[in-house]
Amino acid sequence: MASDTAAMSDTDTDEGVRRRDWIHIAALSTAGVGAASVLIPLVSQMAPSADVLAASSTEVDVGAIQPGQSIKTTFRKQPLFVKRLTPEEIAEAKADDGANMRDPQTLAERTKEGNEDILVTMGVCTHLGCVPLGAAEGENKGEFGGYFCPCHGSHYDVAGRIRKGPAPLNLAVPEYSFKTDAVIRVG
Repeated sequence: MASDTAAMSDTDTDEGVRRRDWIHIAALSTAGVGAASVLIPLVSQMAPSADVLAASSTEVDVGAIQPGQSIKTTFRKQPLFVKRLTPEEIAEAKADDGANMRDPQTLAERTKEGNEDILVTMGVCTHLGCVPLGAAEGENKGEFGGYFCPCHGSHYDVAGRIRKGPAPLNLAVPEYSFKTDAVIRVG
C-alpha cells in the first residue's frame, strides 16, 4: 500500500505541474493579445495621414524645360527651382568648382550623374529665408548669373552656390530622383 501511495503522489505532482504550466501559458497568451490590442491602435494613430504623405513628395515634368530656362514650383509649401543648364553654364559652373567659396560644392555634387544639366534647388535664401530672384524670365540674376536675393544682397552662381553676400550656405538641393527622363520625383 505504501508503494501505491508513492505512485499516486508522483502522478498527481506530474499532472499538477502540467496544469500549472498550462495556466501560465494561457495567462501570458491572454496578456500578449491584450497588449497587442492596445498597442496596435496606439502606434497606428501616430502614422502620417494620406494628405501628409501626399505633400511629402512631388513630381515635376522637366521634359518641356528648354536649356537656360527655369521653372518655379512648390515642394512642402516652399518654392522649388528647377533649371536646365546650357552647355555654357555647365562649363562655367565646372570652371568655378575650384574657386574659393564659403560653402564649397562642385556641380557634380549638386546634380545627378548623367543629368548634370538639371539643377534642382529649394528657392529659399539661406540667410533669412527670402525667395531669391533669377528663376523667372527677366529677373535679376545677380553678379554671377544665377540667383539674387534682393532683401540682403546675396548672390548665387548658376549652380546655386553662394558667392557674395550674407547667406552662409548654398541653396539647398532636396532629395530627388528621376522617375523617367522627363519626370523627377522630389522628396
